[in-house]
Amino acid sequence: MNLIEAQPQKVSDPQLRIAVLASRFNQPVMDGLVQGACDTLTEYGVQNGSIDLVRVPGAFELPQAARLLNASGQYAAIIALGCVIRGETPHFDYVSDACTRGLGAVALDASIPVVFGVLTTDNAEQAFARSGEGEKNKGRESTLAALEMMGVLSALTSRTTD
Repeated sequence: MNLIEAQPQKVSDPQLRIAVLASRFNQPVMDGLVQGACDTLTEYGVQNGSIDLVRVPGAFELPQAARLLNASGQYAAIIALGCVIRGETPHFDYVSDACTRGLGAVALDASIPVVFGVLTTDNAEQAFARSGEGEKNKGRESTLAALEMMGVLSALTSRTTD
């Protein structure tokens, strides 16, 4: 059996561009997610000038922006971050479903990692617990997944072109 996997690696190409796509809705939570993503990218060698932060109004708008970012051909990965907190109406279900399906469709069409870093929580307390400092920050986790997938996709691409 041949195992193909990768661990997040330090980025050696200073020209490598990463898009951090983030909704503005639930701003205090989003600030923590974005900080976790950007800190992790810097930790893994991505230059600050090579990180493009793209803001959209809410999670529903993430897929459309991700599609355009992917189509631009400028990025090695797209990290989509958002936060949808359950309320008293079915709005949560509609937004969460549309965001999930939309980002999934973009990811399937993309040849680069398009990572889903959207919190879907029952309350604000859960959202803040996942956006604070440290290893449990979902912005950090999503970024590590993007870095890992860059390696996996590279390995798969090189195998199919050999």
